[in-house]
Amino acid sequence: MDKLLKLWQSTGLYHVEPGQVFMIAICLLLIYLAIKKGFEPLLLIPIGFGGLLSNIPVANMAEGAGFLHMIYEVGLPTSVFPLLIFMGVGSMTDFGPMLANPKTLLLGAAAQFGIFGTLLGALALASLGIPGLEFTLKEAASIAIIGGADGPTSIFVTSKLAPHLLGPIAVAAYAYMALVPLIQPPIMRALTTKAERAIVMEQLRPVGQTEKIIFPLMLCLLVGLLLPDAAPLVGMFALGNLLREAGVVERLADTSRNALINIVTIFLGLTVGSKLSADSFLQIK
Repeated sequence: MDKLLKLWQSTGLYHVEPGQVFMIAICLLLIYLAIKKGFEPLLLIPIGFGGLLSNIPVANMAEGAGFLHMIYEVGLPTSVFPLLIFMGVGSMTDFGPMLANPKTLLLGAAAQFGIFGTLLGALALASLGIPGLEFTLKEAASIAIIGGADGPTSIFVTSKLAPHLLGPIAVAAYAYMALVPLIQPPIMRALTTKAERAIVMEQLRPVGQTEKIIFPLMLCLLVGLLLPDAAPLVGMFALGNLLREAGVVERLADTSRNALINIVTIFLGLTVGSKLSADSFLQIK
């Protein structure tokens, strides 16, 4: 009987807590939405599965010598994972249309209104003195960067400013981007006519290879000299784009936008999911 009792006490079922059960349900929901609804499946599936593993009692996979914790220490505090993903994104990006019509830069700049609006909103909420909602400036900045609609940037900034909020911010960022296809169409229909929506946008002029090669080099130098803190992220993005446009290293460009980014995406998702433990996630903040 004592052996049976000890065996029972060694199981995860004996040690499981209500918060862990709730978080397991949340992680299963993320996986369901990724598979059934197509919400950012490339990241929500590994994030959800990483959350499942981190909430299994006794396994301790997200702490100490646990597998997920070791991957986290390699990839997120060092920013290696977001930087490698940005290199892959750079190698996928064609800047031809933007170089042909530089005014389109203003569309991207408009995102800053949302970022700074959210930053001020989080600080205003903190000023109300509501228990559990005391956001520091760094925490508010990490929340606000979600408005940039870019998961790797959200993870990069949060890992630097507020790593304890990494799990919820990453999930919020990717869930937000996954919902854009649902949110955007009714807004577009409300603000435009059917004839306007039928307009086909064409590139204003052909953009030569020389322009496309000079652009990532100038981008890296300009951002690096003006904002050194952003140099790693923008630099890796520029490197990926240079590999794409150079025309002489197709093997490297292909690896960065396919095999490498896929491998890093798996590990990034698992490590973000490891931060979805009940202790760190189930807070008012």
